Amino acid sequence: MTGNETRVLVVEDEPTIARAVADRLAAEGFGVQVAGDGPSAVERARAYEPHLIVLDVMLPGFDGLEVCRRVQAERPVPVVMLTARDDETDLLVGLGVGADDYVTKPFSMRELVARIRAVLRRVERPAMGAADGAVRAGGLEVDRRARRVRRDGREVHLTPTEFDLLACLLRNRGAVLTRAVLLEQVWDWADASGTRVVDSHVKALRRKLGPGLIRTVHGVGYSLEAAS
Repeated sequence: MTGNETRVLVVEDEPTIARAVADRLAAEGFGVQVAGDGPSAVERARAYEPHLIVLDVMLPGFDGLEVCRRVQAERPVPVVMLTARDDETDLLVGLGVGADDYVTKPFSMRELVARIRAVLRRVERPAMGAADGAVRAGGLEVDRRARRVRRDGREVHLTPTEFDLLACLLRNRGAVLTRAVLLEQVWDWADASGTRVVDSHVKALRRKLGPGLIRTVHGVGYSLEAAS
């Protein structure tokens, strides 16, 4: 997927921000359309079929969380959420309804473009270890070819990022992975500036998979503790 083939839908009700983001993405070679409220965002996503959505949380009509729910129910698409609210609950809700990453306002255009490109790279690449097929660990079953997860026989819906994070922990089962290592292997980030995004995704995984699977090693990182 090259820049000229990649369609991005920008959903933002502040015209100045929407135009600035759209202009920067167009300059980077992306195809861009803009929506300014919840209902038009869902309609535009259906018609435009974007490869990625940049989605503000606070929108007229209905909010970005509801946009994400409706869009993901029709056609899974990567979402980078924009939020002015630095509240952990809001971030977790956003991740829970299908967002892959988030950027807190105010943000730099350079950071936003880097996050978008990183999410697109993760979506494009095959799951690492996909040739190995299904792996079982205790009550956890991960089918890396089909990118499907079951917990105690119950299918669990994960976003692409959540799946890649779980697959990374599973490949290194029993080892403690630092946040910097997880950022590099899952998010393709070369620096450790996004530790909170790791913590938020781990919390989302725990909420979906239940307690007891992912252990926090305080001051270090995380480890998958599922028994073989």
